[in-house]
Amino acid sequence: MCIPHFRYFYMQEICEQYRGLTGRKVSFMILLVVLLSGVGLIALSQGASSVGLKDSFAALFEDSGVAHAIVWKLRLPRIVMAILVGCGLAIAGTVFQAILRNPLASPHTLGIGSSAGFGAVMAIVFGGGLYKEYLIAGNAFLFALLSSSLILGVAKLKRSTPETMILAGIAMMFFFSSLSSLFQYMGTMEEVHEIVFWFFGSLSKVGWKEISMASVMILLPIPLLLKWSWDFNLLAAGDESAKALGVNVTRIRMVGLVVASLITAGAICFTGVIGFIGLVSPHITRMVIGGDHRFLLPASALVGSVLVLTADTLGRTLWAPQVIPIGIVTSFIGVPFFFYLLMKRTREYW
Repeated sequence: MCIPHFRYFYMQEICEQYRGLTGRKVSFMILLVVLLSGVGLIALSQGASSVGLKDSFAALFEDSGVAHAIVWKLRLPRIVMAILVGCGLAIAGTVFQAILRNPLASPHTLGIGSSAGFGAVMAIVFGGGLYKEYLIAGNAFLFALLSSSLILGVAKLKRSTPETMILAGIAMMFFFSSLSSLFQYMGTMEEVHEIVFWFFGSLSKVGWKEISMASVMILLPIPLLLKWSWDFNLLAAGDESAKALGVNVTRIRMVGLVVASLITAGAICFTGVIGFIGLVSPHITRMVIGGDHRFLLPASALVGSVLVLTADTLGRTLWAPQVIPIGIVTSFIGVPFFFYLLMKRTREYW
């Protein structure tokens, strides 16, 4: 009679521990939402004009002339796009790290950022007309998908191992970076200036039309990735273990790469290259709440949004009235953390 009672109390203790861990993860996400809201309010009140926090908040709900135009046409679109871009890059980085089982996998280390940059460079050099901005965004999007297709092709020929996909991505990164450098060398001064500005990343040219298009590309695939959370968890144990538990490893890896590439392309096609967010956001989240992708995916999205919005706000305020491109600010955030990962080399949170 003692054994059933022992089992009951043992299982009850495990359930309580699980509820405690889940509660901490949910609390962390709630804290991130509060932090994101606070940073958003600060960003709403910062700018070249003298419209402060009180007037900016009031302008959200009533047409107060100049303040309403500044908030709805300049500041709010920038804030919304920063949240979208951070969310997209962080989720894409989390998926890449899950399907490749590599802590250094990200949209840019896999060459997707470089290929999108080359697509933008081609549109800058050869494009023109009234719709040049959309041509740049569309070309960046197409070349990002082209890069992922090439990686998929190489992986299929070599049986889709994570190592093959990473090496193919690195090759794509160097290839498209070299082509972009060649076009920069051959371009005019105006074209080179526009190319460099695009590679720095900026939220200054986004509007509600761009936000609506980016929202479709970033947000629509997320439910599918959340549905695969358990599969991503099983992949961490290795391909053989995942296959033994019923996971179609090849399909998850292939489709995951395409979906994450689509999200990456949607995140950067209107804003330019924004580095390190897809790398550091999953790591920061994993160190706090662990590697359960049911919580890791949404929490990483929130961390990425906080980082991008904070970086953009700092870029607009540190050297006002000059605006520091967001890619430069995120590099200052990401590079020290990258070296921290290399120096620490611990797997406690991986």
